[in-house]
Amino acid sequence: MFFTYLRRELRRRRKAALVVASGLALGIALVIIVSSVSSGMSKAQDKVLESLYGLGTDMTVTKAAAAPGTNTERPKFEFDAKDSDDEATQSTDRVMVQGFQTLASTTVDKVDKQSGVADAVGGLSMTVMKVDGQFKRGEFKQEGGTTGGTRGGPGGGTGQPQGEVQGGGASFDVNSYTVYGTDVTKQDLGPLTSSKITAGRTFKTTETNAKVAVVDAAYAKEKKLSAGKTVTVHGTKFTIVGVSTADSGDAAANLYIPLQQAQTLADAKNKVTTVYVKAADSQQIDSVKSTIQKNIAGTTVTTSADLADTVSGSLSTASDLASSVGKWLSIAVLIAAFLVAGLLTSSAVSRRVREFGTLKALGWKSGRVTRQVIGEALVNGLMGGVLGIAIGLAGAYIVTAVSPTLTAQLGSSSSGAGRGGGMMGGGRQTASKALDIALTAPVSLSTILIAVGLAVAGGLIAGAFGGWRASRLRPADALRRVE
Repeated sequence: MFFTYLRRELRRRRKAALVVASGLALGIALVIIVSSVSSGMSKAQDKVLESLYGLGTDMTVTKAAAAPGTNTERPKFEFDAKDSDDEATQSTDRVMVQGFQTLASTTVDKVDKQSGVADAVGGLSMTVMKVDGQFKRGEFKQEGGTTGGTRGGPGGGTGQPQGEVQGGGASFDVNSYTVYGTDVTKQDLGPLTSSKITAGRTFKTTETNAKVAVVDAAYAKEKKLSAGKTVTVHGTKFTIVGVSTADSGDAAANLYIPLQQAQTLADAKNKVTTVYVKAADSQQIDSVKSTIQKNIAGTTVTTSADLADTVSGSLSTASDLASSVGKWLSIAVLIAAFLVAGLLTSSAVSRRVREFGTLKALGWKSGRVTRQVIGEALVNGLMGGVLGIAIGLAGAYIVTAVSPTLTAQLGSSSSGAGRGGGMMGGGRQTASKALDIALTAPVSLSTILIAVGLAVAGGLIAGAFGGWRASRLRPADALRRVE
């Protein structure tokens, strides 16, 4: 009897049921779209962070920033004076540890022994500045257009030549590129893991001090490098054994070489700029960070959450909008949809006074009438849920298909010793690094289950409004409506 009456009433009141279901569908669809876009934002930020410090890294340890004004080291370039008439090209380069801040290699072992640390590996980030160019001699020209002559002075004597030096000068090109010294015995942690080998091979674990290198694909294309060729860094030739391509955005470095070779080039024996740390439990990252800071003095520990705070640009703006405006808009629309559904259901009950009054006169209890109204509202809610899930999935699909591009500006540190620089190898200028990320809107099973729960909740809330109104009706109310 319950289902027979329910089916008949829903068929009779299709328009009213569609209005209630549509209102609930709008709120549920908005929740799905906002949730999926937020999930896409989170994945986009993860890609940004992985491009900086590689897969599997939960935090980095760098040397604590020096007090302002104490770091006065500047790159110096020296050139030979040429006495001959030949204008030979001169070239010199300088290898600089990024941020000029290093830690002892023993720090890696200390970090690895801390509670909650699953693995730790050290790396050395460097910048190489190369200057190429030549000096050009100037030419002295006398007044009147002649070169090298003199003009007679009073009394027929000879005076100093009158004229000016023209031309000459110097023209130099400055080329800067980054080099990362990686521990070839632990290649599953650190910046190189954010790139894939697309030509040649990666390092062998036995090449701890070999003169071999892996070059980033973008840099290799610019400089016309490939596997098998050689590249010279500060007078040392390295054989390129592989070409790597960054999974997203820019690579962590232009060249990757064994850590020992990097330490030799930078005159930083047994030194590292960054310790990359993997936590044993991703839920305990904050406690591991506190442990390292407490037990290892003079260090700065930066987690992915810390670095995420330095991400700006359209990605950050869109993420903030999705998590704040989008969330509250979804809640407001849902509340409005629930209230409208409840009021419409209550209004429908008021229009059925004669029907419910007659049923009560025929022996229906108030509880039975209430259950009937709640059943109808629950079905309307489920219909709204199905419609809302369909609209939400369509919206998420459109976002993924369009894949709007968002820009992530990474950090604002110029010294490289602060929070932003820590995750990038202890000194990279994070303000100069910008990545373009394609936004997707993945819909998870949990989001669908939440949508179903909201549909049921909406139906129950609407049914509660209508059921309360129906429970207050009396058979006498139906008699008053009889004309």
